[in-house]
Amino acid sequence: MNLNQVTLPSTDILRSIEFYCGMGFILIVDSPEYARFECPDGHSTFSVHLVSEMMNNSNVVVYFESSRLDELVLELQNKRYKFDQTPKDEEWLWREARLRDPDNNTLCFYYAGENRRFPPWRVE
Repeated sequence: MNLNQVTLPSTDILRSIEFYCGMGFILIVDSPEYARFECPDGHSTFSVHLVSEMMNNSNVVVYFESSRLDELVLELQNKRYKFDQTPKDEEWLWREARLRDPDNNTLCFYYAGENRRFPPWRVE
C-alpha cells in the first residue's frame, strides 16, 4: 500500500492554485471545483477541493520534506509567503517551518533525513 494523495478544502480554487504554484508545486488537474498538484521532487501529489465554507480547524498538518529547508523558506519569504514558524530544530529530531495556506490549512515544511523513518525510538 502507498499513500496516493492528501486533499485539502478550499473556498477559492483559483487562489489556492496561485498560492501552491507560487511555491513551486506543479498543477496537473485544473477544474472549477478541484485542483491537483505534483510535488517538485518525487512522485507525491496533493489536491484542493472546493467547499462553501471552512469547518473549524481540524488540526490536520500536511508535511512537505526538503533537504534544503532553510533555503526554501528564505526563497518563499522573498516571494512574500508568511511563516508562522521559521526553521527550527525540534526535539523529535526534525527541523521544521510552518505556515498556513489562504484557507488556513496548516503546512509544515521540514527536513528529517534518516530520522523521518528511522528515529532512535523506532519500534522494531
